[in-house]
Amino acid sequence: MKIQTTRFGELEVDKKDIVTFKDGILGFDNLKSFFVVDPGDQTLILWLQSTDDKTVAFPVIEPKIFKPDYSVKLMPIDFAALELENLNNASVYTILTIPQNVTEMSANLKAPIIINNKSKNAKQIVLQDSKLEVRFQMYNELKKYIVNFNSDDTRRTNIQVQENVQVQEKEQNNETVQRTPELNA
Repeated sequence: MKIQTTRFGELEVDKKDIVTFKDGILGFDNLKSFFVVDPGDQTLILWLQSTDDKTVAFPVIEPKIFKPDYSVKLMPIDFAALELENLNNASVYTILTIPQNVTEMSANLKAPIIINNKSKNAKQIVLQDSKLEVRFQMYNELKKYIVNFNSDDTRRTNIQVQENVQVQEKEQNNETVQRTPELNA
């Protein structure tokens, strides 16, 4: 199905990727249907885009990326609402606040978004842990993760660099061969 958005233009979205918030999101109780958009940039920030209102999209991120010790402890009523037995089949996101000065970016660790990956039921849950912050300053932690991130891309890049070096060496050898007759003449 095609969904028009103000941030991303028109997007083709598979119905199986639509998640349903029976209770809406805090402050947006009337919006029930969303999908996750990966803009394909290097920020690791995704967007939770409403299908009900093309102007509403929340920046979200997996909290484990910038806070590896983050854990979600749900009440039995929350597991029931999400139709989950445990969090193994769930995605956990935190909503970000991104001000003009991006270094002041914060994540709401107190009220994560939980999505059942099978049923696509979703809920924003206010956790009972008093140590969790609503505005956790996470820019520096995210930056550290991005700087230290290691993937197979580096290997592919190194292989590409080696191939380029070999091509450059061949080109240099061809230039040497082509120049040699001129020098002898």
